[in-house]
Amino acid sequence: MAQVPQRFFDALAVRTWCGLSLRALGHAREEIDAINVYPVADGDTGTNLYLTVESAVAAVEAVFAAHEVDGEPRDGSAAPRDGAGGPSLADAVGAMAHGALIGARGNSGTILAQLLRGMAQVLSVRSDTDHTGGQGLQRALRHAAASARQAVAHPVEGTVLTVASAAADAADAAGGDCAEVARAAYEGARAALAATPGQLAALERAGVVDAGGHGLVTVLAALVETFTGRAPGPVAAPHARVERAVEGQCSAEEGDGNGPAFEVIYLLEAEDAAVARLRQRLDALGDSLVVVGGDGLWNVHVHVDDAGAAVEAGVEAGRPYRIRITHFGHGDAHTTKAERPPRERAQRAVVAVVPGEGLAALYTEAGATTLLARPGEPPASGELVQAVRRAHAREVVLLPNDAELRHTAAAAAEQARTEGIRVALIPTRSAVQGIAALAVHESERRFDEDVVAMTSAAGATRHAEITVAERQSWTTAGICQAGDVLGLIDGDVAVIGADVSRVAATVLDRMLSAGGELVTLVLGDEAPESVADHLEARVREAYLAVDTVVYRGGRQGALLLVGVE
Repeated sequence: MAQVPQRFFDALAVRTWCGLSLRALGHAREEIDAINVYPVADGDTGTNLYLTVESAVAAVEAVFAAHEVDGEPRDGSAAPRDGAGGPSLADAVGAMAHGALIGARGNSGTILAQLLRGMAQVLSVRSDTDHTGGQGLQRALRHAAASARQAVAHPVEGTVLTVASAAADAADAAGGDCAEVARAAYEGARAALAATPGQLAALERAGVVDAGGHGLVTVLAALVETFTGRAPGPVAAPHARVERAVEGQCSAEEGDGNGPAFEVIYLLEAEDAAVARLRQRLDALGDSLVVVGGDGLWNVHVHVDDAGAAVEAGVEAGRPYRIRITHFGHGDAHTTKAERPPRERAQRAVVAVVPGEGLAALYTEAGATTLLARPGEPPASGELVQAVRRAHAREVVLLPNDAELRHTAAAAAEQARTEGIRVALIPTRSAVQGIAALAVHESERRFDEDVVAMTSAAGATRHAEITVAERQSWTTAGICQAGDVLGLIDGDVAVIGADVSRVAATVLDRMLSAGGELVTLVLGDEAPESVADHLEARVREAYLAVDTVVYRGGRQGALLLVGVE
C-alpha cells in the first residue's frame, strides 16, 4: 500500500520517516549484515542500524503518546498548527535524536545517531509555522554530514561518512520542496555508495559496498517515501551481495589478530571538557573511535585491546553506564577461535530487565543475566534478544519487570524462539516481583514446573512504588501537582502527599491490610536515608510475624519500590 505523502517536514513527517526507516532496515538487515567487512568483519552492521532506529522510533512514539490526552498537550503548551494537540517539530526531532543516541549500537549505528542529532539541531529551531520545507531539509542534511565527520576521530573515505556528504551535496544542488530534496539526497547517496569499493581496499577485495553506507541509503529511501508516498525501490548498488566463501575470507583478513580485540560502547554523562580529554585518551588506546552526543549525554564507541582501560577512561571523564564489551573473536583476547572451543550452552537461565545498578548486582549475584534499563529509557526488543543470546542457554525465563515492556518482551521472546531457544515470559510488572520469582527459581526442576513456581511467586507479590510527580495531572487519587510525592499500588496512584516517609507508610499499611509475610524495600539513590528505618520499625511494631528485607537499588527512577508477599 502506498504511503500517504507528507508535504512538509513536521512532527508527523518525523514519525512517518522513523517508522518507514525501521521497516526498510528490517527488510535489508540480513543483506547489510552479510556485506559488513569494514572496519571489522563482524556481520552485524544491519542489526546495529536496526536497533538504533528502533530506539529512535520508541522515543518518538512516546512523545506522541504523551500528547494524546483529550486532544491537548500534557505540558500545557500551545497546540501545533493543525490543532490536533500533537507534539511540535522540535519535540519530535529531539526525541528521535535522543532515542537514537541512547540506543546506538556499533560503529555505524553510533554515526547514524550523530547524523540524526545533526539534523535535529537544525530542525528543532522553533518557528511560527512549526514545520520546514525543502531549504530547511537541505540545511539539516548538510549539518548532519558535517557533525558526523566531527564525531569520528579519523574519518575514512569510502564509508558512511562519504555517503552522507554526497547526500548533502546533492541536496544542496537540488531545488524545490522536501520531496525533491529528499529524492536528490537519495540519488546522490546511492551513487556514492556504488563508488565506495574504489575508495576502500577492504571493500574492493571483498567485492562489496560499504555496509554502513548501504544502511544510510536505505534510511534516505524511507525519507523519499515519507514525502512522495512511494519508495524509490531497492538499493541495487553494484557488489551488494557477497558469497559465504568471500565472507569467510573477509573475516580472516579483518579478524586475524592484527586489529583490536574488543568493541567497547557505553553511554556517558560528562561535561564537554572532560569528553575532549576522553577522546584523546581513547584515541591513543585504539581505533574506530566515535563519540557522539552533547548537552551532558554522550555515546562512546571504540575498538581496543584493553577494554578495562577504555571503561576506566570513561569513569575518569564522568559516569559511564549501559556498558557493552564485545570480543570480535567471541573468545579470549589472547586466543584464536580455532584454539578455543565454543562454550557449552547452559540448560537454563533467567534474563531480567532491572531499573538500577544496585538491583543489577543483586540479580546477577542470584545467577540472572541482567539488562539495565535507565529510568525513562526502556530497552528495545533487539536488546532483549541479545540479552537472551548472552545467557547462552537452551531454556530461558524472561522477567521484564515492567508492565510497559510486556509487548517488547513478547516480541523478543518470539524472536528467540525462532533461533531454537525455549523461552517462557513471566509478565512481572515490577522488579520486586522479579525478586520473588528469582527466589523460588530452581534450574534442576522441569522447565514447566520452574516457570509455574516463579509465575506463582511473582503473582503473589503485590508491588508499589513511591515517586515524585513531574507535572500537574489527574490521577486515580485526585489531582497532583508537580513535586508531590505519589504512592502507586499495583500501578495505580493510591496516595498523594508531601512527605516521602508518610506516603510510604500509608502505602505499606494499605498493602499489609490484606495480609503478608515478607516486605521487600528497594531504596533509590534519591530516597531519604531515614525512610527504610522508619518503615522497618513500623512493620515490627504493627505487624507481627512479618519480615522486612532492604536492598539498595541505585538510580532506579522511583524513590522506593515496595513488595509484599
